[in-house]
Amino acid sequence: MFRGGSTVKLDAKGRLALPTRYRGEIGERYEGRLVVTVHDDGCLLLYPQPEWEQIEHRLINTPNLDRRTRDMQRMLVGYATEVEMDGNGRILLTPRLRDFAELDKAVALVGVGKKFEIWNDETWMNIGSSWKGRAEDSDKPSPLESLTL
Repeated sequence: MFRGGSTVKLDAKGRLALPTRYRGEIGERYEGRLVVTVHDDGCLLLYPQPEWEQIEHRLINTPNLDRRTRDMQRMLVGYATEVEMDGNGRILLTPRLRDFAELDKAVALVGVGKKFEIWNDETWMNIGSSWKGRAEDSDKPSPLESLTL
């Protein structure tokens, strides 16, 4: 289970160093094998390869008679890139992936369960600010309000 967020730096080659607290699990449990793809929110998704393979299987076996399903299949599978964590805990993000998510030097790496989201750090900060504003202004109850936090 991946949780929490970190601001990390991309080096000049586009490598992202995963936080040390995740390196052991990724190295041992997944042999350092990961898959990066895109999300329509404008971020990248980083999955351990076995987790991605389950999602990919469901994606490609979903009937694609409607355009939204075809688009999702094309984007998620079309951008999917296998990466391997190196001995220093880094993964290489291709220029194509970095361009999609508008990644520069500062990157937000956010653990959300079975995957990470990789955001442009400034975009991530803006999302947090706008979320706080929406939560305060909302007059509709959220299904999550019943959770005890």
